[in-house]
Amino acid sequence: MFLKNLNFGYLLDFYGKVLPDRTAQMLDLYYNEDLSLAEIADNFGITRQGVRDAIKRGEDELTKLEENLKLTEKIERLNFETEKLKKIAQDKNYTDILEISNRLSEILYL
Repeated sequence: MFLKNLNFGYLLDFYGKVLPDRTAQMLDLYYNEDLSLAEIADNFGITRQGVRDAIKRGEDELTKLEENLKLTEKIERLNFETEKLKKIAQDKNYTDILEISNRLSEILYL
């Protein structure tokens, strides 16, 4: 059985534009629209195995892109630091705000 890793839907949002259109469309239908391999195969006029192979290639490419660029990791870290910054700003501790601001800059330029 071909189990879905929903993290690929998230990666597709970041990197989908660099994939071949057909591959990106199949991944979108599979992860975001929750279509089955058979439904996607019918839409594209190919076999389920052809769809599965295209999805697997797309997943491999998305994984490779994230391993090299780490965009989702950076966004998650930025969100975490931003939430901390908001809390500290509420407490009016300006020294800590500068420290977090510096860490945010470091994250952006890794």
